[in-house]
Amino acid sequence: MTTSPVPAGAPPHHRLDGPDGAPVVVLGPSLGTSMDLWLPQLPALTRAWRVLRYDLPGHGGAPPPSGPFGVGDLADGIVRLLDDLGVARAAYAGVSLGGAVGTMLALRAPDRVASLVLCCTSPRFGDPGPWRERAALVRREGVGPVADGAAGRWFTPAFTGADPYVAMLRATDPEGYAACCDALAEFDVTGRLGEISAPTLVIAGERDGPTPPRGHADRLAGGIPGARLTVVEDAAHLANVERPEPVTEAITAHLEATWKGTG
Repeated sequence: MTTSPVPAGAPPHHRLDGPDGAPVVVLGPSLGTSMDLWLPQLPALTRAWRVLRYDLPGHGGAPPPSGPFGVGDLADGIVRLLDDLGVARAAYAGVSLGGAVGTMLALRAPDRVASLVLCCTSPRFGDPGPWRERAALVRREGVGPVADGAAGRWFTPAFTGADPYVAMLRATDPEGYAACCDALAEFDVTGRLGEISAPTLVIAGERDGPTPPRGHADRLAGGIPGARLTVVEDAAHLANVERPEPVTEAITAHLEATWKGTG
């Protein structure tokens, strides 16, 4: 693995799974997790699609960033990755920050996005101030303070499988995490949702605290032309982990209806 810092907009650390020649689906992870966030969906998706997972800067196997970046830079990195792999078009599904990357990708490179799934995400993740404060905390004290409360932010109290996902956060590079917080602070595409042309499925966790369906998923579904909204019961922010079956079923049904082409 390359450990030297990478510039904004560079192709991300990634992995491909699934049959060669199948249509490509890109999967984007959330803040503080790695591409393994999508392991619950991988067996079903790789039956019919070539699955391209990636890590955010300083997360999972990705090197830390060399400087600040925005969500648009992350989207540009996906375009460069598709170029490097010779993939003309792909579907995209993302959770939280990964969903924001997909939204920006659909705006900046609409010809590359065949289908879109936005899971537990938002067109704007609240006021910038708390994100700036979290970034400063992590730069000062490391990821420990935010990891301590992660299970309560990500899952309902009844969920017992949080430990591997909290471990992902504890392994995250502090500057990579903080830089992602800064990117989220600046992200706001509320006024541009009507420009998205890709067929879109919005998935929300009924008990999502960071991005509640009201004010987040409903804005996406109401603003993107033709978008459909699915609310998953008994799920919080990482709904694809806490309730993998209904989330996987919703994603595969959407992709079967919208993305049968080749990349």
